[in-house]
Amino acid sequence: MRIPYTPSPPQPTSAEDAAIVGRIQQRRAPRPLQPLDLALLHAPPVADGWNAFLGSVRQRTTLDPGLRELLICRVAVCNGAWYEWAHHAPLALAAGVGEEAMAAGGVVRREGPLGVGKAGDGGAEEWRTVGLSEKMWAALRVADEMTRNVRVRDETFDALRRCCSEREVVEVVATVGPLLSLLLREATASGWRGPKRSDADWLNACLRSRLITASVDFWSRWTLVRGTVPVLTTPYRIEYESSSSMGIDGI
Repeated sequence: MRIPYTPSPPQPTSAEDAAIVGRIQQRRAPRPLQPLDLALLHAPPVADGWNAFLGSVRQRTTLDPGLRELLICRVAVCNGAWYEWAHHAPLALAAGVGEEAMAAGGVVRREGPLGVGKAGDGGAEEWRTVGLSEKMWAALRVADEMTRNVRVRDETFDALRRCCSEREVVEVVATVGPLLSLLLREATASGWRGPKRSDADWLNACLRSRLITASVDFWSRWTLVRGTVPVLTTPYRIEYESSSSMGIDGI
């Protein structure tokens, strides 16, 4: 982060700012405020708007949780934002997304653009073989093109419309959205991307076997330690055991 975090716990200077802090804390509860919250609280109205928008995206859409987490994971991969991957990949697995799709070299983890016609590029019927639905595949392609190119090709968008209601189309775009992409690009530009891919691979395997507690120190480092009980410590460190017990947020 290129600016310092605001104090934790927050020290609002007005009743209006205190109300904003309260709304953010309510969305995050029982977890503490996240580093993103502490950064945005330099501008409380901005933090308030972000909190309301992301609260709707994360908690009030009609999208299947697995699809929502897939979209966030795909944007994370496209931006090299492994910090976000570490948060949301276990949530995708917990929501029923297949391990093969999330594995290194799998469709979701592929660092190159998702292809449309050749097996091995995330195209042809490869998405079917790893347990993704047609809707998931169409949404992933939209996420891929929005993040990489900004503009989405007509054929890509039409494929999404064939699988989704108008409401779902809006929700997919809002989940991927320019704000989410901007957040991840800013995280990458700041010089800290979180764990390396090799660490993320190992973490995912451990989460599936429920053998590891991962400790994320949001200030400067990524460590993995053996343990059995998920623990919330400081606002800058969160420990968790498995995808089913994990309760942390990247956004």
